[in-house]
Amino acid sequence: MIATHPALRECSGCGLFQIVPRLEPGNTASCARCGTALRRAKADPITTPLALHAAALVLLIVVALTTLMTVSTAGISHQANLFSGPAELWRRGMWSLAAVVVFATAAAPLAVLSGTLYVLIGLRAATPPRHLRKIFGWVELLRPWSMIEVFVFGVFVAYVKLGDIVKIQMDIGVLALLALTIVMIWASVEMDREAVWEAVSNNAAPVLSDRLPVVSCELCGMVDNIRTPHDHGHCLRCDSVLHPRKPDAINRTWALMLAAAILYIPANLYPVLTVVQLGAGAPSTIMGGVEELLSSKMYPLALLVFFASIAVPMLKLVGLAVMLITTQTRSVSWLTDRTKLYHFVRWIGRWSMIDIFMESLLGALVRFGSVATIQPGIGAVAFCGVVILTMLAAECFDPRMMWDAAETRTRVITNTTGLVEP
Repeated sequence: MIATHPALRECSGCGLFQIVPRLEPGNTASCARCGTALRRAKADPITTPLALHAAALVLLIVVALTTLMTVSTAGISHQANLFSGPAELWRRGMWSLAAVVVFATAAAPLAVLSGTLYVLIGLRAATPPRHLRKIFGWVELLRPWSMIEVFVFGVFVAYVKLGDIVKIQMDIGVLALLALTIVMIWASVEMDREAVWEAVSNNAAPVLSDRLPVVSCELCGMVDNIRTPHDHGHCLRCDSVLHPRKPDAINRTWALMLAAAILYIPANLYPVLTVVQLGAGAPSTIMGGVEELLSSKMYPLALLVFFASIAVPMLKLVGLAVMLITTQTRSVSWLTDRTKLYHFVRWIGRWSMIDIFMESLLGALVRFGSVATIQPGIGAVAFCGVVILTMLAAECFDPRMMWDAAETRTRVITNTTGLVEP
């Protein structure tokens, strides 16, 4: 691949408009103000990701058609595949939880892989079809909700927890799942999304005017002029509605975060799991599960569950609250650190689903009547709601508003003191 072309871009972290310079393959351009990555140039942004996405799609089909684990006790055995957990949740009346698990582990990965593959294959045509940009836009929106790599950890936690209850055997589906995870991460690393956007739009770019303010597309990153004060139009490249900042970001983020905080209470008070062995057992909360792992001296696993199920949700709630409050108070402190906090909160939110995936597998595998039975509890539904709401809250928040607020306060102080602004 030849070097990329210089282009005007707005940093998604702080809102600074800057020229991304010509990049050689393997180089990365970062924001001069907050350090957010603006673009990572790849040597082969089309062919290599195409091959990797094709391999991942084949592996996903293998995972869907094979068995992940087999458990047995008292002469009875059960098998679990990708859909066994959601099927058991549906059977127990937890249809909402079943739908989330199916979507995150099967539907979203399938849509992301097949959609990306369709776009990359379409780009090999002499004139790429116009609808490719719409498909790639939907793929980008779905990408955070594809959680195969999180599901792998859920399978691992389930395997360790079942060791003391039943005899367990890993099947071929787990090997395919591990390979799928590696290939999907590799494909994500090798993809230069800006290069794909340039290709699907045939390198079309707006003619910018120095007399009009500029705005960047939230989806594809293309910069265009604001034509009128109230109607910002649509992106020339992906057809998304253009906004200087995410609409009503503060209020929407507050609403979602507070709803998640309310659900966090029943998520910790109500049982997420009930383990019955030889007719005896008691419901277990999230913290109770961590304590059981500690009593069994499974310290690394206890740390993993505590981090994913307790520390991460709390970090997301506190982090979102800090960003919202500092934005509304127009704080000028720690702007770069708060921007990094936003990126971290947005990235880590999905990892709390480890507990949900683990519980769905345990419920499907351990169904041996009075000998041994594991039943997901209502607390899991509330906890899943916390995860989804905090992820949506992070998507709704606009970190550029933190910098806007700080700049507004600085301007007010400057005008009040009578100093001349630079």
